[in-house]
Amino acid sequence: MQTQSLDNIQLINEIQLGTNLNHAVEGGRRADFALMLALLSTDLHENIPVDTTPVETQSSQQLRAYFEIPASQPLTSTPSCYSRAAEQAQAFHQASLTSTRLLEQLQPTALSYPPQKTKGLPEDLFHNLSIHERRKLPPIEPKPLQATPQDLYLALIKSKRKSEMNLAA
Repeated sequence: MQTQSLDNIQLINEIQLGTNLNHAVEGGRRADFALMLALLSTDLHENIPVDTTPVETQSSQQLRAYFEIPASQPLTSTPSCYSRAAEQAQAFHQASLTSTRLLEQLQPTALSYPPQKTKGLPEDLFHNLSIHERRKLPPIEPKPLQATPQDLYLALIKSKRKSEMNLAA
């Protein structure tokens, strides 16, 4: 004779009961329905279907390469944007508007062309400044520091000596 305990039964959800649960409801057998509900697991982690997410997600560059989509349109101009814009203008004058649109879709140009050599200021404001005020403007690209650990160590020693001399005086 084979005995079953409640620990051996691995009843987790109503799908494992099949149509027995429905027949108990239709037949009005409350005792069978209550027993079947009591046998179901109360652990929510067992009842919730969990789909595993894909481990590897593709980057936008990989997707662009796969679907053969050109690079996105840059927001501000780059040095290559000026040559592309010149090619589009030449295509407009030699061929038609459709060839210009084709070139735009194949090699997109920038959305805006900010003024160059104005140190980030609007063009009208920069040209209203005097030469002396223009010289005071900070450079666009900060120069990298030319410091070495030895220079830093010497500067710290000098600073310490100067502060000691100031305290003594």
